[in-house]
Amino acid sequence: MRKKLLNLYAGLGGNIFHLDENEWDITNVELEPKIAAQLQLLKPNQKVVVSDAHQYLLDHYTEFDFIWSSPPCQKHSKMVKFTRHKKASFIDGKLMEEIIFLKHFFKGNWVVENVTPYYEPYPGYKKIGRHLFWSNFEITECPEVEQPKSFINLTSTAGKKLMMDWLGIHYEKNIYYGTNHCPVQILRNCVHPIIGKHIVYCST
Repeated sequence: MRKKLLNLYAGLGGNIFHLDENEWDITNVELEPKIAAQLQLLKPNQKVVVSDAHQYLLDHYTEFDFIWSSPPCQKHSKMVKFTRHKKASFIDGKLMEEIIFLKHFFKGNWVVENVTPYYEPYPGYKKIGRHLFWSNFEITECPEVEQPKSFINLTSTAGKKLMMDWLGIHYEKNIYYGTNHCPVQILRNCVHPIIGKHIVYCST
């Protein structure tokens, strides 16, 4: 019997891209319809739901064996403190809310992922590359996945191709987050499939 996995804030599904669908029944939740539509094309045998992931977690967490959540990172990133950000803002509390919620209420295995923040992060994480992972199981040492050079500065169509080749996730149209017209951002947000697969199988 396949285990049921909930993938929240799914994006293009980098973290679950290499999982064996004979073992995992995967439900992806993504708020942006165009991103969700592309994920459905990439993973036609998986369920893709266009919905608010934070609320979906609260409403459906009891239906799953494994939950992976990647709340938005923009309010946590070190970029927040760069001078181009003219106005200070609060962090997005969904990150800590979901870690605490899963820790105390979810009976299965779980992972919450985010970038290395500009502040001292919530304790109990595992650092892999530029990502932090909180979980209720041990994440062992992961195979090294070297990032492309100038990873953060890639903004062009050539950069998009480089990132697609690096991730092994290919599609034709440019897809954007809201008003951000960088074709690379959606790919930059992905957890590399090798890292995602390693972490999920650490739980088995």
